[in-house]
Amino acid sequence: MTAMTIAPITLHQPRRLIVGAGTIRDVGTWAADATSVLVIATPITAGFIDRLALKGRITVFDAIPGEPDITTLDAAIEAARGCSPDLIVGLGGGSVLDVAKLVAALWDGDQTLADVAGPNKVAGRRTRLVQVATTAGTGSEAGIRSLITDPGKGNKIAVESPHLIADVAVLDPELTYSVPPAVTAATGVDAMAHCVEAFTNRRAHPMIDGFARMGFHLVGRFLARAVRDGTDTEAREGMMLASYYGGICLGPVNTAAGHAIAYPLGTRLRLPHGLANAIIFPQVLAFNQPVAAEKSAEVAQALGLGERLSQDDLQRSAHTFCRNLGIEMSLRAHGATEADLPVYAADAHANRRLMDNNPIDMSVEDVLAIYRAAY
Repeated sequence: MTAMTIAPITLHQPRRLIVGAGTIRDVGTWAADATSVLVIATPITAGFIDRLALKGRITVFDAIPGEPDITTLDAAIEAARGCSPDLIVGLGGGSVLDVAKLVAALWDGDQTLADVAGPNKVAGRRTRLVQVATTAGTGSEAGIRSLITDPGKGNKIAVESPHLIADVAVLDPELTYSVPPAVTAATGVDAMAHCVEAFTNRRAHPMIDGFARMGFHLVGRFLARAVRDGTDTEAREGMMLASYYGGICLGPVNTAAGHAIAYPLGTRLRLPHGLANAIIFPQVLAFNQPVAAEKSAEVAQALGLGERLSQDDLQRSAHTFCRNLGIEMSLRAHGATEADLPVYAADAHANRRLMDNNPIDMSVEDVLAIYRAAY
């Protein structure tokens, strides 16, 4: 038997990770010397700013939509140039954290978003960055990647660089108590999808498999509980860890067809990212099962979907799992039309950055079939 060659891997994580109820106040202690702070938030998450216990002058930029685009980023960079921060705090979900990374890297230099698009093009970063997650989904606080929508082209621009990594990441479950059940469910499935897609990926790696396993097992244990009772601290913390582990999976391995197929639902149909992933998840899990049988079975067991499932049973069981969380799984119910589906399929299939990671090659027709099944 020949030994399997394991590809080399580089892992980036925040320099400091703080986990636990009430730990948001540790930011002020860590950054006691900050004189000018830019907090990037949403109008809702800005309500947590006092809990940061910051001592310096605080400027707030909270005009962050669900899918941040180039205009949003430009406005946030201008806000930074107006206050010359020595600390930037991202306080929110993935959209906020993605913008915070790029503002920290770009505000005091002459690089533009176009200059840094792709891997390893960010020249450096002089401003300290704290990422405080307020949802459990994207895992953006863990990672080196940021996604910004280009409204003109209808796609997402991906920037990847070690210079985007946080100096401090905070996972405080108390900040997620008020996240509504529907959002908790959708973002939780997004966290799970990060883990599952990395686990069943062409570029899967034994080390990342460990993080992925921890992530989807936590989702199996805690997601339904967090949806049922938003103030269940153990469940909320479990989901924040699952999300963080998913974020680690994104760096060296990344997602695959599931996310490629979900993206057009965000850019064109304006569905929240987590919801788009949830609608697609059962179809892609089952589609990949023939070439990732052992790993698919492990995922199914961790989520309580059943054992020794056929492809159809796996798809049905995963669909039921998502529906039982209260997720509306029909694209038609979310405003898609049949005429839209081929456009989405062409967009998704063209996303080679992710599609090429999928364990099975997918044709445009395969992608369209998944949209039709989810319609």
